[in-house]
Amino acid sequence: MKKFLSIVLSFLLLDLFIGYSQPSDREANYAGDRVRFKALMYTDEYAEEVHVTFAHQSIEFFHKLTYGEGWIMDKVTSIENLSNEELSQYSVIICPDGLPSSKKERPLFEYYMDHGGGCVAFHASGYNDSDTAWPWLSQFLGCGYFKCNNWPPQPVLVEVDESNHPVTRALPKEFVVPASEWYQWQDDLRSKDNIQVLLSISQKNYPVGLKDIVYGGDWPIVWTNRNYRMIYLNMGHGDEEYIDPTQNLLFTNAFRWVVSTDPAGNPFDK
Repeated sequence: MKKFLSIVLSFLLLDLFIGYSQPSDREANYAGDRVRFKALMYTDEYAEEVHVTFAHQSIEFFHKLTYGEGWIMDKVTSIENLSNEELSQYSVIICPDGLPSSKKERPLFEYYMDHGGGCVAFHASGYNDSDTAWPWLSQFLGCGYFKCNNWPPQPVLVEVDESNHPVTRALPKEFVVPASEWYQWQDDLRSKDNIQVLLSISQKNYPVGLKDIVYGGDWPIVWTNRNYRMIYLNMGHGDEEYIDPTQNLLFTNAFRWVVSTDPAGNPFDK
């Protein structure tokens, strides 16, 4: 009897061990040799020098995220020669220093975004004023024209506005981000039902700037327009943007979230 109980106990322990040693499908999802999706890195070769610097570092940062070829990143400085069908092959366009905005590019980018395309846009990509003459851009960004900025670039304390969003839920409620030039906008983003503000500059920072000084006002710096598959991040000036792990996590989360909402299905679940 004792021998029988010993054998039963051994099988129970073995079953328990196997149960712990073999993870469920939800605990890991290995792509193997599969490429999950494609992304397009769009850079503006004529942008301001410090914005081009950020673009070059963005290429390096996102290239490291492709290690293992889980996804493919192509790089362009123009989309003029791409068709709507070719653009639709990309789950997301990453825009570190400018949007595709020449006369030939605008309708292509509009069509891409209006038909379920994704966009992760940084800093200078969102600059828009009365000279831009692109009404669709104001609708896409949701923030209206450029209002003011601080100068010189400086680090600031930021606050998470939506802690349950996939982009921000792993972030501290408050944290300091590296130095950047921060834009304020004319429109009240929080008054728009289609805009979800995710991150803002804390009121504790005021006044912000030493030459060009901003003394107050609501200051969203990361948001998404629910009418599109997009996110805008106001960071992206100079060569210090990728030195902070918390901000790097924000960038990675933002990228992953846009990709995960692909109309063709979440590639991370495949």
